[in-house]
Amino acid sequence: MKTDLKNEFISKGINQTLHKIYLQIDCEVDILTPFDSISKRITNQILIGEHIIVGNIPNTYYNLENINRDNAMEVIE
Repeated sequence: MKTDLKNEFISKGINQTLHKIYLQIDCEVDILTPFDSISKRITNQILIGEHIIVGNIPNTYYNLENINRDNAMEVIE
């Protein structure tokens, strides 16, 4: 069996970040039958904790997603 801790950060608004912590388990299982044996690898991920990190509220906020060179002047005007 092999275990590993994984974490993930997800943006949740202009001043919040969701932090998730997972335990990943990898296991090799052998199944024995009268006529055959089967080996199988099982992987599972379990959420063991999550926390919202709250930052300062900015004085200004600009959402610049989908802004490129062609439409940047429209945003400024």
